[in-house]
Amino acid sequence: MEAIKKYRGMFAFAIWDKRKEKLFLVRDRAGVKPLYYYFKNNLFLFSSELKSFHKHPKFEKEINFDALALFLQFGYILAPHTIFKDAYKLKPGHYLEINKDGQLKEIKYWDIIDYYLAEPISKPEDEIEKELEQILIESFKYRMVSDVPVGVFLSGGIDSSLVTALLQSNSKGSIKTFTIGFNEKEYNEAPYAKKIAEYLKTDHNELYCTSKDALEIIPKMPEIYDEPFGDSSGIPTYLVSKFASQKVKVALSADAGDELFCGYSRYSLLNNYYKTIKNTPSFLLSSFSLGLSIFSPDVISGVYNTFSFALPKYTNVKDKIYKFKNVLRYKNKELSGIVENSYSYWLENQVGKLLKKPYKSVENNFSEFKRVGELPALSQMQAVDFKTYLCDDIFTKVDRATMAVGLEAREPLIDHKIAEYIARVPVSLKYKDGQSKYILRKILYKYVPQKLLERPKQGFAIPIDSWLKKDLNGILMEYLSEKNIKNQGIFDVDYIKEGLSGYLSGRSDSAYKFWFLLMFQMWYEKWMK
Repeated sequence: MEAIKKYRGMFAFAIWDKRKEKLFLVRDRAGVKPLYYYFKNNLFLFSSELKSFHKHPKFEKEINFDALALFLQFGYILAPHTIFKDAYKLKPGHYLEINKDGQLKEIKYWDIIDYYLAEPISKPEDEIEKELEQILIESFKYRMVSDVPVGVFLSGGIDSSLVTALLQSNSKGSIKTFTIGFNEKEYNEAPYAKKIAEYLKTDHNELYCTSKDALEIIPKMPEIYDEPFGDSSGIPTYLVSKFASQKVKVALSADAGDELFCGYSRYSLLNNYYKTIKNTPSFLLSSFSLGLSIFSPDVISGVYNTFSFALPKYTNVKDKIYKFKNVLRYKNKELSGIVENSYSYWLENQVGKLLKKPYKSVENNFSEFKRVGELPALSQMQAVDFKTYLCDDIFTKVDRATMAVGLEAREPLIDHKIAEYIARVPVSLKYKDGQSKYILRKILYKYVPQKLLERPKQGFAIPIDSWLKKDLNGILMEYLSEKNIKNQGIFDVDYIKEGLSGYLSGRSDSAYKFWFLLMFQMWYEKWMK
């Protein structure tokens, strides 16, 4: 097992030690690749796909309601839990040892938090920049080693532009880049990607998708993702993967840049909320939250967009308002709770009303806030996101979408040499003077003019709110019908009925609350009937 420490990149494998009569299951440091296991009644199963367990005659597919509660709250199920009882995800950076008597022992061999807690790198900014650039170049080159064609997903954002720029500058030919565009302007990043590709002289490929193309993917979601999964950007990820798979067999994705280099706008927003909320009486916060609730999300969104010439332009304003209200509802004023509430869709007390089945709050990696409590708030959020959202949402999304079309996705930014180094870099070089990804941008601007990248962060989004109220409304009403909910016996029919009525009338709530319910219902129909 000492050999694991020498491996780089993504992996999930099993080794049977014949002499010691032990089985070892191993998962890569960051959790890019999945590894599931099931243990009940002396039966031990393991696989890279949860769906394969269904093939075994002794697999008991009982829903884990503790995990379902996590899904309803966040839109994904955090490791080590899965949607089934007695089935687990092996945690990233861990290996599992099973002896012939059926005794299991889980051992951690790597943890990003160890590097956040280590002695910070104390060097001049320029020196850190040069060292980081060399580590990035080395990591990216490794991901190009292949005996089949390799391409890059290019969105035109900071991370994918950096991966493309560094690779193209060290390549003799034009590397292949892939982008998908949408006709809805507010969701379309393709023009930005095209400008970057033209400047870098890549072999650029773009495909414009219609709403019809995207909607046709939805029935495939339960098959692709094994368990309920609520990240709607899995749809465009599948589309760009399918497009790229026609020309290459390996594609590089630029995930983890936000988590490692402090790229999410929510980091600075939550940091500011945290400072303000700590010093604000709870009754004032509750009053403000109530004030926001008086107006519908549609009204507030309309006012926001009216003044968007003076404010950052976001495509999901309603969601941001909804999450802000969740933050204001949190009474304890701890950063961990503020973050969890801001990431939640169905809040814990709402899940209690929604689920008819008994469940309990289970241990997961959000508890890592306890270990990093002495770090700056921005670093705390980065470290915990690395062990929750990045692994259980982002990597799950990319791995399943690419594998579904026979495409191998590689993650150059998640190389542990990069992660270990940047975790020790002072946060002031990641977020500086209101600028996210400060040190990363400095490196990128050596290769690409800054003016080509100056735009608000969009994210890989699709119009879920519009779809649920129009194109998908018939499917939504069918799956959440009173008859279906009653027959299923999992959810409170009156609570859903009331919430759905409020949402569709524009009075309340986030679209994602009902998108998650729809994704669960479609998964349930596929795997539980």
